[in-house]
Amino acid sequence: MKPLKPIHLTSDEVALVRSLVLYEDADILALNKPAGLSSQGGRGQVNTLDELLWAFAKPGKARPRLIHRLDRDTSGVILTAKTKPAAGFLGKALMKRAFSKTYLAIVTPGAPVPAKGVIDRPLRRVEEGREAYMRVCEPDHPDAEAAASRYRTLKEGEGAALVELSPETGRMHQLRVHLAAVGRPIAGDARYGGALMVGGRPVPRLMLHARALAFPHPAGGTKRLEAEPPSDMAELIQALGLG
Repeated sequence: MKPLKPIHLTSDEVALVRSLVLYEDADILALNKPAGLSSQGGRGQVNTLDELLWAFAKPGKARPRLIHRLDRDTSGVILTAKTKPAAGFLGKALMKRAFSKTYLAIVTPGAPVPAKGVIDRPLRRVEEGREAYMRVCEPDHPDAEAAASRYRTLKEGEGAALVELSPETGRMHQLRVHLAAVGRPIAGDARYGGALMVGGRPVPRLMLHARALAFPHPAGGTKRLEAEPPSDMAELIQALGLG
């Protein structure tokens, strides 16, 4: 396979992606992805995170490789591998579900019922025009994919709740669709019925944050990385009394 041609980045783009670094060693590079930045395959003239990773490439070498993805409007911890062996090791660990992912979400109109549990509902992909959606379906549907999401309510306020989520599978939009399916869509999630106003405050984007990631490290042992919610989400959490 031909090596990818490096992407030319502006000094501002280089500064941006370098400011996102959470952790780096000889094998891995972890970033705190902002909301609004596509992991891969974005449209338009704006570079994706995958392309911005050229800022870390050594002369004549490949850029770090994304190990997993986050939705464009989801913020938080995202992991890359700096070497081909590390990418292979982490890719296999991901396939074996050896990664533990923890998310935070603001949901409406209150806490899920019961306040903690597992949403075990198969999902299927649906194409509508140029857009792809996931829908809950029956287990015997020919396109059904098993999907399970563990959750617990951290705090409930007036018309909203802060929920911790741990997906046990990695389907596209899984957490978003599962929460919508139990009547507690994520605030700002226009695609799946999330409220765009909460407590009299506008919600400009999906309020979903990848808070922590634990995984086997290529050099041995387990590594856990965490990222605090971005300011817009943190401010909404406090304003709704969910802090």
